[in-house]
Amino acid sequence: MRTGVVALTAQTGRRERPCSSPRRLPARFISVDTSPTPAPDTTGGSADAKRRASTGGSADAKRRASTGGSADAKRRASTGGSADAKRRASTGGGTDTGGAGRPSDAAARPTTSRPATARPTGRGRSAGRRRPATGRRLDGAGATTRADETSPPAADPADGRTPASRRRRTVLLLLALTAVTSAAALVLGLLSWAPDPPEPSRPLTLAEGERLAAVRVTNLRDLRAGVRVTAGVDAARIELVGWVDWSRSLLYLDVGGPGAGAERGLVQKVGAGLVVRPDPAAVPTPAAPPLVPPADRWRLHRLAPGTNLAPVLDLLLGLAADRPDATWAAPDGGARWIARDTVAAGPVDVLQAPLPGTPAPRSAPGSTAGPAGADPDGQTRYWLDQDARLHKLVTQLPGVGPVTVVLNRADRPTLHPVDALGGRPGLPRALTDAERRRLEQLPARLRAKSGATLTLTAPVGTDTNLRAAGWLSWTTRTAYLAVADLGVPDRRTLLRRDTTGLARADLPAGAAGGGTAEQPERPPLPPPAGPWRVSRAGRDAVSVLVDAAVAAGSVAPRGTAVRVREDVAGGQTVDVVEVDSAGARLRYWIDRDGSLLRLELHTDADAWAQLDLRPTVVPRLAPIPRPAATPRPHAAR
Repeated sequence: MRTGVVALTAQTGRRERPCSSPRRLPARFISVDTSPTPAPDTTGGSADAKRRASTGGSADAKRRASTGGSADAKRRASTGGSADAKRRASTGGGTDTGGAGRPSDAAARPTTSRPATARPTGRGRSAGRRRPATGRRLDGAGATTRADETSPPAADPADGRTPASRRRRTVLLLLALTAVTSAAALVLGLLSWAPDPPEPSRPLTLAEGERLAAVRVTNLRDLRAGVRVTAGVDAARIELVGWVDWSRSLLYLDVGGPGAGAERGLVQKVGAGLVVRPDPAAVPTPAAPPLVPPADRWRLHRLAPGTNLAPVLDLLLGLAADRPDATWAAPDGGARWIARDTVAAGPVDVLQAPLPGTPAPRSAPGSTAGPAGADPDGQTRYWLDQDARLHKLVTQLPGVGPVTVVLNRADRPTLHPVDALGGRPGLPRALTDAERRRLEQLPARLRAKSGATLTLTAPVGTDTNLRAAGWLSWTTRTAYLAVADLGVPDRRTLLRRDTTGLARADLPAGAAGGGTAEQPERPPLPPPAGPWRVSRAGRDAVSVLVDAAVAAGSVAPRGTAVRVREDVAGGQTVDVVEVDSAGARLRYWIDRDGSLLRLELHTDADAWAQLDLRPTVVPRLAPIPRPAATPRPHAAR
């Protein structure tokens, strides 16, 4: 490779850097004449080469000596090459073999030499002119490589930078200038931005009026939805969380907030019946009630006049109807489009219209509504989607204040009324033969069981919720129990029913067995002495239930009994059979073995009283103490 570099240096007159390709041995440079008119050979061969050939030098050296020296060296000499090359060409110089029979050192290893100084010549080209550099060089393998493919770009003599570095610096400056300009424009735009003015309100279009008129029908068709309500302000505010079932007029809610009062806790309402499960220790913020309601501590409740809860419950149940409201769709109904909004379910239209059954207040001509959340006219605003589904309602209720109702249309579980409101709904049907036989054989089966313990839960009035515990003997047809009223927790009423009639005695709670009003204890044995009142029969709910239980399920005329549903009592599957007997609606819970587990009675308060029976060995129920008979005064003789 170095031999090639030396030759190229002699040819071009410029020192070239050696190539980094691996060294190859042996290396030989064969020059190629590129000049148009090579110089003729006039020396007749190199004397030194002939001498080496005659002394037994290498064959290659002899061959070059016989041909009159290196043709390449001659051509370079003719073209004004280096003086050293001319001298070698004139003497027939070739590669020195270094002696006869031995290869030369130049053939065995690379040779390093300094470039010869170019001297003017009178042959070939004009003196003082050098052959221009071709920009090529030879690597160790003889391949030609362009110098501009490996050489770095030339630096600018003014600042020492290459053109590529200047281009990179220019691009970076342009990018920085663009970023600064964009940031300045963004800041100026934010400082000068102002929201678009709200679109003014307008009368409803025909499609919007039809959607508004179909709101209550859509609610009834969708059956139920989750609900969250905030009613009132400050200390009178109440909050409700739960569900509404429009198909059965059922509400199941958790009541909280600072204005909840005695209604704090769980609330269920079916039709006109309202029961509560109070929880005074509950946190002020309500949560979703349990999907399966608790079975205990429910009581019939009457909402006090002026409370915020009653009108809110009526509002929720009034959001369903079986036909569209034509007044909303009428052009003069007073309904208006207010704005567009977005809720969790998607985009909605905010429409303003009066509540169902209330007249539309007239606004001043040309007035426009404000933001969607405001209600300057006191009218109700509805957030409706394109399918006439209501997602939000904001209104004003007299005596309550602002009311906000948010509906979750995706939260639609099946709701179960508590037992005090009738329990789960069913599909009444006629009894099968097996169900009829179990009902007819019920008296004999109960008498065979001797007796049972009984537990009474009777919501008989809005202010009267009774609880009782005692015994029942079918063999002696006797019942004996202690009854507590939740409204009078420190008093008990002892009730004994036998073949002679019905007797009652009012005693303090401690003397009548004790316990709490919610869970009273069984009455004491033997019955204590007291002011017992004896009557032949009673028509109150407790007396009717006890009489029906003592009668051991006397059946009604054929065709009057229907199977309401299948249910579970005491861990056993039962058939709920309803019988209309002497104007009283009684339900018998009969298991598949023909045993009576529960007896229910529909009360005048549109609720259901339950008498649960558990067969057991009943102690001897002694008769009540009779007052001593006073002797009759003897007539004077």
